[in-house]
Amino acid sequence: MGDATSPDFDPRRACAWPRRLKQGPIRMIEPSELRSWILVEDEELIVVNKPGDVVCHPSKAGPWSSLVGAVREHASLAAAHLIFRLDRETSGVVVLAKTPAMASRLQKAMQRRLVRKSYLAILSGELPGEVTVDQPLGDDEHSPVFVKSAVRPDGQAAVSRFTPVSWGGGFTLARVVTETGRKHQIRAHARWLGYPLVGDKIYGPDDHLFIEFLDTGYTPELAERLLLPRQALHCARIDLREAGLDRVFTAPLAPDLQDFCSSRGLRSPVPA
Repeated sequence: MGDATSPDFDPRRACAWPRRLKQGPIRMIEPSELRSWILVEDEELIVVNKPGDVVCHPSKAGPWSSLVGAVREHASLAAAHLIFRLDRETSGVVVLAKTPAMASRLQKAMQRRLVRKSYLAILSGELPGEVTVDQPLGDDEHSPVFVKSAVRPDGQAAVSRFTPVSWGGGFTLARVVTETGRKHQIRAHARWLGYPLVGDKIYGPDDHLFIEFLDTGYTPELAERLLLPRQALHCARIDLREAGLDRVFTAPLAPDLQDFCSSRGLRSPVPA
């Protein structure tokens, strides 16, 4: 997308980008909350089970408005090193390094694809069997939402494996293993498959719902179409053994997603 003098400039798409990015009141983290989310803490790592309404990266609202800032305050660190991020609305396991040496080690392992991640996702529709999506991802230039990705032949390589765990009533609880780490990879691949994530405002039934959400908040009308106030995606397992650390971290499916599964007769798996 160029500037207004560029031949590639599309005023319809530029103007369609929401006027603001603020998504409701700022979510502040209480110190006691953070302590309840910590799965493991030692001299080098803090591993947290992040809820689906917490941002990872620091914001202008102070340290307790983001996971990184809250961990830094909790542990009295000069810096808390985020090894990988989860979107605000994605819950589950997040690994942070306390020391620059451990951060460098794990970030290099991420680049070499030695950190294994497994997710749980609630899909719209009943996925009939395991499927591997090997489709490149790049910017969706046809969407009014600039951050959206889409399958396109000139995109970056992206591979996701979807395995049904439980299904029925028009939904599937799937385990998703990623071999790459592209932006919104699982969500974009699920959309391409025709089984978008429940609650996904960008990759669900209509990406204009995201713009509507920014304008109005989560209304009854949006609830009727989305079924959940956030995308049904949860990072369930992080395996660091190939990265040279004999550590595997797991977190059970978040309570709001468990409730959705229970209400639809879907069985929630025990983390393995």
